[in-house]
Amino acid sequence: MSKDALLLRARGLWENLAGVPVSFAPMGGVNVAISPSSGLCPAGWAGVVALGGSVIVTVPTEDAAVIVREALGRLPAGAVVDGARVREVLPAAGVLGPAALSYVSPEGFRPVGTSGPVVEQLPCDHPELRLLERSVGDDDAGEAALDEITSPAFVVREHGRVVAAAGYRTWPDRTAHIGVLTASAARGRGLARTTGSATVAHALAAGLLPQWRARLPASRRVADALGFEELGFQLSVEIVRDLPG
Repeated sequence: MSKDALLLRARGLWENLAGVPVSFAPMGGVNVAISPSSGLCPAGWAGVVALGGSVIVTVPTEDAAVIVREALGRLPAGAVVDGARVREVLPAAGVLGPAALSYVSPEGFRPVGTSGPVVEQLPCDHPELRLLERSVGDDDAGEAALDEITSPAFVVREHGRVVAAAGYRTWPDRTAHIGVLTASAARGRGLARTTGSATVAHALAAGLLPQWRARLPASRRVADALGFEELGFQLSVEIVRDLPG
């Protein structure tokens, strides 16, 4: 699958998640749509997704649409997913992201070899996954969202304990949204790549499009090592509702 084909599938996914008719402009630009039930962001927020030089934005109300269209129109397309730049032009109470959005095709996938750690499968609701999550804290556990996966969990053990795990949640448009988590003391040794590789292989075998969403550079490097193409970014903005005057 070519990069253009990956981009087409990724755009179709996020257009679907928007919850209302909105599309990425073929020649670039920012399209804003009103969607109170958008899947691009938390409820009541503005969701911004940039893919391949084009941007779609969902907002919960018409008033928010007026504010967002005027504000983002003052920024170049590449800056609308820059949290700091967006805060300069929008009255933001909170910002989540940006998170890089990456995708991989069967032809582009670079799996980890068989000489590494043994990868075991566990059910997605296995108690040992919750132990791993508690060991790393709420922020890292929330980023990986292993409590939301629908696939088996692919794990690596050390001294009998799960120290790394990955899996995916099936999203619309036959997409596999991947989450990876490694215990703090076991990081930097390639375990995220090992468990992530097993997860991607499982998703591709099921005919799904693997999606890797990452804020941290280390996670983005793992995705790149596995052959993912970084196609864009996602940003969520909580707009101040009661402005002075």
